[in-house]
Amino acid sequence: MRILALLMAGGMLVSLAACGNTTEQRAATGGVGGLLVAGPVGAAAGAAAGAATTK
Repeated sequence: MRILALLMAGGMLVSLAACGNTTEQRAATGGVGGLLVAGPVGAAAGAAAGAATTK
């Protein structure tokens, strides 16, 4: 059950990381999403994922 929750949280993190028009916006939305899901470590991971995504 815990693995399923982590997979779902990771999917939400990746989908939120792609929100925004610029690299800064994607990093910000990814950081906020990561913070809500996994705390400070999630915020750093979300910001990195958001900055790395392109449309």
